[in-house]
Amino acid sequence: MLPPLNSMASRLRMRQLRLLICLDELGSIHKAAEAMSITQPGATKALNEIESTLGAVLFERTSKGLEANDLGRCVVRYARLINTDLAHLREEMLGILQGHGGRLSVGTIMGAVPMLVDGLARLREEQPDLSVTVVEDTSDRLLSLLDQGRLDVVICRTSVSRRPDAYDSRVKHQEQLVLVANPAHALAGSAQLDLAQLADSRWVVFPVNMPMRLTLEREFRQAGLGFPQYPIETSSTFTTLSLLRQDPGLLAVMPWDVARVAVEHGMLVRLPLQLASRSEPYEVVTRRGVELSGPGRVLVDILMEDREG
Repeated sequence: MLPPLNSMASRLRMRQLRLLICLDELGSIHKAAEAMSITQPGATKALNEIESTLGAVLFERTSKGLEANDLGRCVVRYARLINTDLAHLREEMLGILQGHGGRLSVGTIMGAVPMLVDGLARLREEQPDLSVTVVEDTSDRLLSLLDQGRLDVVICRTSVSRRPDAYDSRVKHQEQLVLVANPAHALAGSAQLDLAQLADSRWVVFPVNMPMRLTLEREFRQAGLGFPQYPIETSSTFTTLSLLRQDPGLLAVMPWDVARVAVEHGMLVRLPLQLASRSEPYEVVTRRGVELSGPGRVLVDILMEDREG
């Protein structure tokens, strides 16, 4: 039976978590003890204490040495996360004390990647000692990471949230959506296209209920057409580009800011389809009531300056 959370939190120590990481990496009590500069009996005692605290055996002896079982792999995974978070905490504290540097974690949806890249380039010119983590994902997942404190600033759409009032949101701009395909696509040389000509094509689309997927569904609905059957669903920019490059028969609707580079380098072509729907603007979002770090404030200012300029 697992102990209560308060009991686990009061009894576990960082040194014990580091031992678990070493055991998982080295597969030996002896080697783990050496890596942590403790005695082998001390390491054995510490492992027994951890397993007693958690009420479960975490490692099994095998012919290859100590190997984490299912519970052990779970605990080690979180031990790594806690260790990384502590390193990030120290890095950010150091940046605050020094008045520069530190750490910033930002997230973005696919369409805003070019804008974020430009903003980060300007930020790092001003603060070259800054460490930055960038996450590209869906609006829903980015907001979840923002809620957890894993991200400081995100560029996404708050309309997907059940509580958009939990965020401070600054509208960025409307995305221009375009239809793209492999240069070898059968319709690549067309002068004009409508959705009826594309209804039986094979598509790469965003997952269900995402804003760009809803926009495309609305386009087909307004044209009196059924949504394409058997699409490939992904929210990944790289996966979408790779699929289009590999298969000349696929189509995708993408933000022009993202597609432009691939089109300009001849990797994709833009097909002449005029979309009737306008995409929902994306926003620069932070947690309401939570003060941003210095680098976070500077990044938000840079991103919004781009809009005003």
